[in-house]
Amino acid sequence: MAARATRTAGICLLLAAAVAACAPMPTRESGHAFPPHTAFVLPAAAAPVAEAPLPQVEGLSRVTFAGFDALRLEAPGGTAVVALFGGHLLSWVPRGGQDVLWLSPDTALPPQPIRGGVPVLWPYFSRQGQTAALPAHGLVRTLRWQVVEARRAPDGTLTLVLAPPQPVPGLALRMTLRVGQALEQTLTTTNTGTTPVRFTQALHSYYRVGDAMQVRVDGLQGATYRNKAEGFAAAYVQQGPWSLTAAGGQVDRIYTGTDSHYVLDDPVLDRRIVLDTTGSHSLVTWNPGVDAQTRSPDIGSGWRHYVCLETANAGDDVVVLAPGARHRLGYRVTVQSR
Repeated sequence: MAARATRTAGICLLLAAAVAACAPMPTRESGHAFPPHTAFVLPAAAAPVAEAPLPQVEGLSRVTFAGFDALRLEAPGGTAVVALFGGHLLSWVPRGGQDVLWLSPDTALPPQPIRGGVPVLWPYFSRQGQTAALPAHGLVRTLRWQVVEARRAPDGTLTLVLAPPQPVPGLALRMTLRVGQALEQTLTTTNTGTTPVRFTQALHSYYRVGDAMQVRVDGLQGATYRNKAEGFAAAYVQQGPWSLTAAGGQVDRIYTGTDSHYVLDDPVLDRRIVLDTTGSHSLVTWNPGVDAQTRSPDIGSGWRHYVCLETANAGDDVVVLAPGARHRLGYRVTVQSR
């Protein structure tokens, strides 16, 4: 495992931000002119970074999960597992319940991105404002992250703070996981430079469901959305609850002007996933539908068993961060019986 970690770290790409160059431009994938976005560039690969010892905190342990070198957080209210590769949350199981996240049984191992769980997309969503030379969905999801801090509260709630091995010049990123009666995940971005930075990001959650064609999502009614399949050109207003069936069996949408409270109702697994977001005015919904069976081997028939509701700053929801300023994007998830 140590050898694989060294190889992964050796090929990981660290970011350099051209923070001064923010000329207005449409996203390269879009027929709609999204707000300006800082252009980021790729530096040369960096040397591996030695890992600090794991903090000795009750309930925190190192494990191998689905083939990944990971950390397990066990609290009275539930258990979570996060891979060090990508700072990628792989699992969250509320006490006495089932896993809330879907992880593909056919996902690739490092250095390829993980399919499922909660990928961290930063400092840009998709390739918004970037050239095709950069990989989709940012760069930190293929870096090996480090533990910054871990602590356990008197009630047993566990908090874990992780970060990429080196910050983006001009930007610093931290991710906080809090596991207790609820799951909380937060990205904190700090502008340590001298010029404003414009960026997008997302926590790309794959929520596990019994049948994607039978679930519905409340909280998007009245929100404006644009479809990737149309180049995001036309704007529509969501009428009634969201469902994959009403969307035609496949969906890739950016919703803006959204609420911060959503409920995913799952009649097959007999539960409601309740999502509350902070620092966000957008939400991304994604499921490729039956086409995944031929186009995405790491999804295959699994498309019926997840719905992506991505807590995001994406599309028209671009974060403008002044020097010295800080932005937090996060969510809180709980599970209820129907």
